[in-house]
Amino acid sequence: MTKTIFEVAGGSQAFVDLAQAWHARCLADPIVSHAFSHGFHPHHLERLAAYWAEALGGPPDYTKSFGSESSVLRMHSGNGEHQEMDDRAQTCFSQALDDAGLPDDPRLRSTLKAYFRWATQRMSGHPKSADSVPDGVALARWSWNGPV
Repeated sequence: MTKTIFEVAGGSQAFVDLAQAWHARCLADPIVSHAFSHGFHPHHLERLAAYWAEALGGPPDYTKSFGSESSVLRMHSGNGEHQEMDDRAQTCFSQALDDAGLPDDPRLRSTLKAYFRWATQRMSGHPKSADSVPDGVALARWSWNGPV
């Protein structure tokens, strides 16, 4: 049986470490930091780690404890187009893989980068208004072969 991305990455703690590393990179970036300039949820890192973990084959902690995909999409909607920020956030993510000490496994690294690129595009899918995000959107999951 093939291990999940979640398992190969190192489980829940790996995603906590990745969320912390990515967030630190984002705050240090002059463009990406704008997304956090108005503050962020006090449990942002815990929620982000749980979201990524669930999307990548881990336990359903995000949807059980923190929210839904619709709420995540709404949180990232209505901010206009921001391609440069998205590109830089993806660079921060790639660098955070090293910062967080994730395994130096080429398949894992390329899969995580592909997931983050795809997820970033999803989060940018409603640039004009959060009102266009429907209720009941299932949490977007990613496998070794791409979107599930």
